[in-house]
Amino acid sequence: MAYAIFETGGKQHKVEVGQALFVEKLEVEEGAEITFEKVLAVSGDESLTVGSPYVAGAVVKAKLLKHGKGKKIIVFTYKAKKNYKRKQGHRQPYSQIEITAIEA
Repeated sequence: MAYAIFETGGKQHKVEVGQALFVEKLEVEEGAEITFEKVLAVSGDESLTVGSPYVAGAVVKAKLLKHGKGKKIIVFTYKAKKNYKRKQGHRQPYSQIEITAIEA
């Protein structure tokens, strides 16, 4: 079971080949190939390579499936006894990717 841990959008993701996941929105068109070079760790059959901070020469390749927006959250702010309230909604944009290859 080979896996890799890479960083994108300020978050770290543990992935395997064929896995689909949601990441922070990427400025790439749908169907395009993406390479992530900020690979923190790569696990082969029995060995684990950990970078400091990144593994040299390691790349995670992915295909962008679609863009979208997450579920709406409500941001409600109020101040007690002051008759002040504010309601605001937010939908976080995301990109769905599928991991095609892990090269170390």
